[in-house]
Amino acid sequence: MVIECDHIVPVPLKDRLLNRSSNIWNVRFSCAQGELIKIKAPSGTGKTTFIHFLYSIRNDYEGVIRFDDTDIAGYNGNRLAQIRQYKLSIIFQDLRLFPNLTARENIELKRILQPAVKNKESVEEMAELLGIQHILDQKAGICSYGEQQRVAIIRALMQPFTWLIMDEPFSHLDSENTKKAAGLILRECKERNAGLIMTDLENDNWFPYNRQLLL
Repeated sequence: MVIECDHIVPVPLKDRLLNRSSNIWNVRFSCAQGELIKIKAPSGTGKTTFIHFLYSIRNDYEGVIRFDDTDIAGYNGNRLAQIRQYKLSIIFQDLRLFPNLTARENIELKRILQPAVKNKESVEEMAELLGIQHILDQKAGICSYGEQQRVAIIRALMQPFTWLIMDEPFSHLDSENTKKAAGLILRECKERNAGLIMTDLENDNWFPYNRQLLL
């Protein structure tokens, strides 16, 4: 799936953003399937807004976003649900875990309700790799934020996708845990010939990016 953004600008930030240079806002660019793309985004420039536009939970923008030459503004509810089930997985900045469910239940909900590509053994393997196997049966709400981030990463990897979009997914992880999480994500993307789009505040080398863009 090719993602194309054609001169998109968030309406609430339009006056501020049009006065600064950007590789994303008010320009035309496309992302080919399998590309690894980093978007460096200073605070207040709309990185979460951009992620929400791609996932179609906000549409207050000018311009056009296309998936495979189709304007996503024209998707009906069923088509949008299909895209989110098969093509687009997401790690939100605020994670959006269910705090009263266990870490395992949060992951299993995604694995069971979506067209899962992973079995239960994969959950255990990923949790052990990321060092959170011991908290799988704890309620997510009492886990540390770093533990919750790793739960959200595993949850996002349970479903099929051609794009994984991530909004500051490692913000509460130390370098060693980030290295492990990035390695797992890269492994899964390669296995699926999938691409990723990640926003963050700083430069990094966690992935072999094809492009690094400034929001």
